[in-house]
Amino acid sequence: MGELTRWDPITRWNPVKELEEMEKRLATLFGRTAARKEGEREEAMTVAEWSPLVDISEDDKEYLIKAELPEVKKDQIKLTVHNGVMTISGERTYEKEEKGKKFHRVERAYGSFTRSFTVPDDADAAKISAESKDGVLWVHLPKTAKPASKSVEIKVG
Repeated sequence: MGELTRWDPITRWNPVKELEEMEKRLATLFGRTAARKEGEREEAMTVAEWSPLVDISEDDKEYLIKAELPEVKKDQIKLTVHNGVMTISGERTYEKEEKGKKFHRVERAYGSFTRSFTVPDDADAAKISAESKDGVLWVHLPKTAKPASKSVEIKVG
């Protein structure tokens, strides 16, 4: 990062090349492999830190969060609520290579994950429930009855 580049007025500035160089530097900084460009022999894929994908929906009774957690066992999932923030965390462990078995490609991400969501004001955090089936975590946030808005007259003194 501390290297100097000599300015050459004959060479034209190439913004695409500058962006590619910056991408490589950032990838190195964050410990990731930068994507390879066309013409390079080896296939490349940049894998970000693993974070399960979620769908969030709502109906009259509850909010529903569905999180994709393939091959994550129930006892590896932690669900907490603190200061109005619900956090789903856990770990998907890497399959150990066995004798006589070679992996030719590993594209799925492994390791720890965390997803956090703000609990809506009309949800009852004390009654949140969750279940895991078929690699999907279902988190139910039941809604509370909203108090009817009152009209209050304020006298100006």
